[in-house]
Amino acid sequence: MRALLLILLLFLGRPGWAAPGYAVWGTFKYAPGFMHFEYVNPDAPKGGELRMIAGSRISTFDKYNPYTLKGNAPSFLGDLLFESLLASPMDEIGVAYGLLAEDVEVPADLLSATFRIRPEARFHNGDAVRAADVKYSFETLVSQYAHPSYSTLLADVAGCDVVDERTVRFRFKKKDRQMPLVVGGIPIFSPKWGMENGKTKQFDQITTDTPIGTGAYKIGPVRFGKDVTYVRDPNYWGRNLAVRRGMNNFDRITIKIYRDSTAQLEALKAGEFDLMQFFSAGDWTRRLNGKRIDSGELVKMNFQHKLPHGYYSYVLNLRLPKFQDRRVRMALELAMDYEWMNVHLFRGSYVRVKGVFGNTDCEANGLPSPAEVALMEPFRASLPAEVFGPMALPPRTDGNNSLRGNLRKAQALLAEAGWNYRDGALRNAKGEALTVEFLDSSEARGATTTAAWKRALAQLGIEFTLREVDFALWQQRLESNNFEVLGISFPGTHFPGSDYADLFGSKAADTPGSGNYGGIKNPAIDALIAKLTAAENRDDFLAACRSLDRVIAHGHYLIPAWTSASRRIAFSDWKLERPKVVPAYPPEGVPYMDWFMTTWWARMPPKTSK
Repeated sequence: MRALLLILLLFLGRPGWAAPGYAVWGTFKYAPGFMHFEYVNPDAPKGGELRMIAGSRISTFDKYNPYTLKGNAPSFLGDLLFESLLASPMDEIGVAYGLLAEDVEVPADLLSATFRIRPEARFHNGDAVRAADVKYSFETLVSQYAHPSYSTLLADVAGCDVVDERTVRFRFKKKDRQMPLVVGGIPIFSPKWGMENGKTKQFDQITTDTPIGTGAYKIGPVRFGKDVTYVRDPNYWGRNLAVRRGMNNFDRITIKIYRDSTAQLEALKAGEFDLMQFFSAGDWTRRLNGKRIDSGELVKMNFQHKLPHGYYSYVLNLRLPKFQDRRVRMALELAMDYEWMNVHLFRGSYVRVKGVFGNTDCEANGLPSPAEVALMEPFRASLPAEVFGPMALPPRTDGNNSLRGNLRKAQALLAEAGWNYRDGALRNAKGEALTVEFLDSSEARGATTTAAWKRALAQLGIEFTLREVDFALWQQRLESNNFEVLGISFPGTHFPGSDYADLFGSKAADTPGSGNYGGIKNPAIDALIAKLTAAENRDDFLAACRSLDRVIAHGHYLIPAWTSASRRIAFSDWKLERPKVVPAYPPEGVPYMDWFMTTWWARMPPKTSK
């Protein structure tokens, strides 16, 4: 430990730093020259196959380009075929180590980040990775032809310069401690991807062209609409790097696609694939049974972690006038009886989402600190008075609380907002009835989870309609903002930054395909996101993110749903092995599956019995 501190002090004491990695607050777990991450088995054998299901509800795929708006790419293609300048470990937060880059230099003013590319870094076609390729990737991602979330994420990058063949510098418009991680995390791809007759296609026209990335896997056999197999490249350039040792162990990773969750579950029980993450408490507790479970081949495990809770929530489309009144949104939230749902539907498997930063240091609790008040004070006139009081908590129906009491409060709020019951419905002054259409994909079992909410809303005179469509149409309507209410599972983060401008920023509200699905426009939120990215120290950063948590929660833009403090995984113990150490911070959301894909390995030979 003393040696590690000495090494860190040597380069942290400079005006800036040139180092084999970057840490937001300057603290690293692994010293320069480390051999491998602690959560891998450096001696894991290579070989065998991992068979999994798609990481989202897509029922097919029609392109190999995961970085454009239209169409669907196969699950995990971006994770397995493409790499970035830096690689984030699964046991640290706000830290990344060199992957394509061998070092990164960040000056004291934080207005640039300079990366030196490893001489051995290679694309799948054998070409060396050069600074010009990084510049091309950046400029492509911020163009009108890429997914719009990238232009929002990278909005504070002033430019990307080729310093020499192997050195590239990103210039930033303002100080932001997270920007070196942001630019260090963008995917790098070859300009020859999509090239025909010596000319590269327009990026959104690169669809089924074979990707040219630098990752450990390439696309193998494909059956469109059914499955895709990724094949490990035995000549992968980075196999001996410390950030890759003990990883990418399967020769083949096959991703199978099923039309709905019932088909997935039955296929798992029949032995068609070997690992699955469970999101349904009913499937996990009652329907996961059969020969593979009884024989001990299929094992059920809850993997504990220190990940943010995330915020699975019901998103209200504020582009619709009926949801623009905060009192209406509060009334809809009061009608949700989560406590009843958790007992009768979820078997106590979940905890209620409170804010956007649950289970992180950014989570707001109790009264705001003086620093938080100072950040919100310039917007006091436009913010609800409650923002300056205790942190908002979702309504409850247990203990001294009841659904009946909550509905009385909801009725009063609706009346204040001009909605009163007459002619068989809750109506405004124009006579328009208040209705709610919940958009869900047909395989998501939304009828079960929304039934209690529908009954409660009916008592208020609000007609609730569940609109079930196939996932492709659901996604299309989401990206075109053509919905009233829907459920979205947002992954949380320990380090919110410019990415939150895409989720909650006013500019993103008018950008098709952005992450601001609700169409939220609030100058206070915009200003607090700017404060996040400009924070000079950890205390300022925490004050900004906790203030942001309060403003979003008290705005009642999202109806908090539920989350889990663990990940429920069923896997074949006869075919798969895993490292002894479970990382504290594996990727969040669907990318959580990266942990299994990159660090587990195949039993060779597989077991045939206990």
